[in-house]
Parts: sequence; C-alpha cells; structure tokens
Amino acid sequence: MLDHPWIDRFASLDSPIHRFDPRAKAITFLFLIFSIVLLSAVKLALVGLLTSIFFLALSRLPLRFALRHIKWVSLFIIPFFIVMPFTVEGSEIYGVHGLKVTYEGVEYGALIALRALSAVILVLPMIATTRFEEMMKALERLRVPSIMVQMLIFTYHYIFVFGEEWERMWRAIESRGFRLRTTLYALRTLGRAMGMLFVKSYERSERVYYAMRSRGYTGRQRTLAEFNLKRSDLVLSTLIISIGVILHIIQMEVM
Repeated sequence: MLDHPWIDRFASLDSPIHRFDPRAKAITFLFLIFSIVLLSAVKLALVGLLTSIFFLALSRLPLRFALRHIKWVSLFIIPFFIVMPFTVEGSEIYGVHGLKVTYEGVEYGALIALRALSAVILVLPMIATTRFEEMMKALERLRVPSIMVQMLIFTYHYIFVFGEEWERMWRAIESRGFRLRTTLYALRTLGRAMGMLFVKSYERSERVYYAMRSRGYTGRQRTLAEFNLKRSDLVLSTLIISIGVILHIIQMEVM
C-alpha cells in the first residue's frame, strides 16, 4: 500500500498515543468521542473539549497540522452557532428588527460547537498516530466485517488515484482553452469530463481486480504489523474510558 502523506505523515513520531495499541486506541477513542457527543450540558461539553485538546497535545502532533483540519470542519460548525440563537425559543437576550437572540439558542449553539470540535480533535490523534494499514488490521482483529475493512482500504487508496486522474483531465481541458463558466457549453463539457472519469474508474477497477486475483488475493489484508497489548495500554485505556463514564455520571447527577 502506498504511503499517503495525509494520514501517515506523522505516524512515525514518538508519543504515548503513538505507542498505544491500535486496537485499544480505536475502541477507547471512539468510546470517548461518543461519550462527549452525547453530553447535554455546556459545561461538561467544555470539559470534553479540554480533554480532547489534552490528548491532542499528548500525541505531539504538529499544531499546524491540527489547525488545518479543524479549520475546514469549523466552516460547518460556525453556521450552527450563528443560526441557533435566532431559531431556538427561550428567554430573550437581545432583539433587533423582529429577530431575537435567546439564551437557550446561544447555549444550544455552543453545545453543538463544543461537541463537534471535541469529536474532530479526538479523531486526529486516533488516526494520525497510526499507520493506515495498521489501523485497518486492528479493525480486522476487532471483528469488523472484512468487506467493510477492504472497502475502507480501497476507498482511501484510490481516492488519491482518481484525484490525480481528474487533475490530468482538467489540465488537458484547460490547455484547449476551456474556462469554467455558468453556460450550457461549460456545464456540458464538465459533465462529459465527469462521465469519462467514471468510465476510466470502472475500467481501472476491472484491471485491478484481475491483477489482484492473479496474485492470489483472498479478501484479507496481509501486513507485517503485530500487536502486543502492554500494561501501559491498559492504563491509558482505563483512563480514557473512565473520563467518558465520569462525564456522564456527573451529567446524571446534575440533571
């Protein structure tokens, strides 16, 4: 499998999260993500965000790498934070031209933003600290259906291939004087290019399938990675799961 820079670039760094067993890492981080996403109190969601930042710092991933990916997700989160104060009924804080900002709307918007940011931040140390093929093997060991694992592998691998193919096609189109505009001709040309990409993808999938069959492909991934659950893995797993459980215990007591 090719080493794609997006996900494997920092997998060779050294940190407690990098040394964390991939099987335990997948289970515990997903548990913590769902625990934070299911919180219904803003203060607890803020604690969840601080916890996420702590594990991101513990993973020693470069801040620029994290901010670059958080930035794009924030573009989807910010609209919720802006719209909710005007659409959720409750106690009015401020009114202008018939629109009113409610305390409940601000609180709900903040809750959504905090939970979403926490989940995104936790995904980074979970994925970016483990080589892709090792994470896929860990999913197989966790009894995730093999067909799903294989689909993830091929999707991740060939999305880069199709991206490069589309860039070559687009350069060829532009070299012939094409400019993207809102005209029927431009839309027709764009549709033809996308159709050609689909045809090429189908033809490539057939070639890849027959090539893999000729090399003895059996539907299971083979890697040299071996997993060994250590005492430090158990300690870190207990810590992460305990944080998720404690947050919900506090939530139940508050409610």
